[in-house]
Amino acid sequence: MDLLWFIPGHGDTRYLGTQISRRNTSASYLESVARAVDSLGFTGALLPTGAGCEDSWMVASSLIPLTQRMKFLIAVRPGSLSVTLAARMAATFDRLSGGRLLLNIITGGDPVELAGDGTFLSHDDRYHVTDEFLTIWRQLFTGESVDFSGDHLRIEGGKLLLPPVQRPYPPLFFGGSSPVALEVAAKHVDVYLSLAEPPAMLKEKFDRVREHAARFGRTIRFGVRAHIFVRERAEDAWKAAENVLRYADDKAIAASQAHLQRFDSVGQARMAALHNGSRDALEVSPNLWAGIGLINKGVGTALVGDPDTLAERLQEYVDIGADTFILSSYPHLEEAYHVAELLFPRIPAWRDKVRQRDDVFSPDRLPTTWQ
Repeated sequence: MDLLWFIPGHGDTRYLGTQISRRNTSASYLESVARAVDSLGFTGALLPTGAGCEDSWMVASSLIPLTQRMKFLIAVRPGSLSVTLAARMAATFDRLSGGRLLLNIITGGDPVELAGDGTFLSHDDRYHVTDEFLTIWRQLFTGESVDFSGDHLRIEGGKLLLPPVQRPYPPLFFGGSSPVALEVAAKHVDVYLSLAEPPAMLKEKFDRVREHAARFGRTIRFGVRAHIFVRERAEDAWKAAENVLRYADDKAIAASQAHLQRFDSVGQARMAALHNGSRDALEVSPNLWAGIGLINKGVGTALVGDPDTLAERLQEYVDIGADTFILSSYPHLEEAYHVAELLFPRIPAWRDKVRQRDDVFSPDRLPTTWQ
């Protein structure tokens, strides 16, 4: 199992839908979150990309010398970056970080934002670009000269001269819920990511990806992206989750839902269908809360509860094939400690990692349940 956290390159907060308690991005704050991720035993962290974020490559590069263990899951948007340039950037980062790079391949779901970056392709055509991009990518990392002429991309004599530490290339993560996205995932990626949905819904999607991958003679790993609120008592966890919407009134929710209408992302539509813009019945599956999606784009669900219960909920995702979880919460610095202190000890694969972090936790002061 891999457990990753999140570096809030777009800023952080305690409350959604308001500027109250807003934490703007700064080098010192991003460093604080990264050092927490590094010392608490997380595998690594996802760094977001987009018009409202600090550039994920630049942020991650600045954090290499400040960390020792954590891996950086950095976004690559095929429609916005040359494949050979992206390959050189990835290989360089992997070498300079000592093999700590992971790559999140994204196509983008907001046509307005994409147009601002010069991308005017339809939803399916963006995935066709991604398919061609990854076809070239995988050839480049063989070290051979690559010639390719597709419907969207063309290169002649492309070559990667300096290889990465990780072979054949840093692991590729990818998410998308449309039929064309599942096809791309099956052909190319190492870890298929989905936003957290009820396990039964997610199993159906994972099974489709497995079937596609089998047609290409491949196997694939699976990951789940979710927010999380964990406290010693379940009632306190639910209070913490609901508190993030304290200042999100009906006007703010309506504005957010109107903004999301322009997205052509199937995954985003699946998130919206879980709550339908209403505050009613937001627990869409045991301990899975859809309240975040009333305000936020992207990840709209959160796991909420006490440590033992949430360990069981994670196991339900493991049982359908997930071995990677990318978690986050508000605010990210404090909540990273809640997850490490309360949830990690309930996960056998992570218990020893926490105990070994003597730079953070004192073994002789661990709660008796950790012993």
